[in-house]
Amino acid sequence: MDISALQAFLAVADNASFSQAAERLFLTQPAVSKRIAVLEAELGTPLFDRIGRQVGLTEAGRALLPRARRIVDELEDSRRAIANLSGRVEGRLSFGTSHHIGLHRLPPLLRAYHQRYPQVALDIQFMDSEQACQAVLRGELELAVVTLPTMELPSLDAHTVWRDRLAVAVAAGHTLAGKNRPTLRDLAQWPAIMPAHGTYTREIVEAAFRREGLTPQVSMSTNYLETIKMLVSVGLGWSVLPQTMLDEQVTALRLPTLRLERQLGLVTHTDRSLSNAARAMQQLLFEEAGR
Repeated sequence: MDISALQAFLAVADNASFSQAAERLFLTQPAVSKRIAVLEAELGTPLFDRIGRQVGLTEAGRALLPRARRIVDELEDSRRAIANLSGRVEGRLSFGTSHHIGLHRLPPLLRAYHQRYPQVALDIQFMDSEQACQAVLRGELELAVVTLPTMELPSLDAHTVWRDRLAVAVAAGHTLAGKNRPTLRDLAQWPAIMPAHGTYTREIVEAAFRREGLTPQVSMSTNYLETIKMLVSVGLGWSVLPQTMLDEQVTALRLPTLRLERQLGLVTHTDRSLSNAARAMQQLLFEEAGR
């Protein structure tokens, strides 16, 4: 059974799409389809139902899925373990990060890493923190530098590198900006702009409201904090932003009883070996956390 065919099978199964699987594997869609066809011919049964644009696993595909994942994971882990014996820090390092961390936290670290290990080709994939954690779990990425989950996820190791204080922000001309000592109940009366439901940052905000028996009035959602800041600055609603993003475009509200903070850091899989390149990145992040 060809490993490349199994990798194509997993990519299609995870994305429910041949075109998205092709993008993930850096292949053409016909190349992915050919690998799936070879695997189906070898097993003597269809692995996917193709109904219009919908792609779903057949019963045989569902039976193969966990076995294929174990085979690919074991092989990739073996390759990394053997490559690590050389002691050289080289090759390709695929890792995920959020747009905010990639823009505001990682540049000095990436510069230092590239200077220390010029033989490593960095494959940086920008995505939501939640997606990056799932990609680490699936073995698509060696590590992720993201907003850490608000609760422990099985098979993931999470290490805090930065503590990111959050502030409630509004436009300078917003009614709340002129209110003395606003409360969460005051905020709940006005439209809010938040990251999408289910994101770690939104969970932190909603948990604070739930403790007071309240629900924020979310009028718009986007996962790009820079976009949220722009929407807040023009008066379309209030939001919660990292204190590092505050400037003259927005006004931070002082809520003495509210302290919001999220943890930013490193996520790796508990059961997979890291390549030397990934270990070097891990060490650099640990050095940053110790400062």
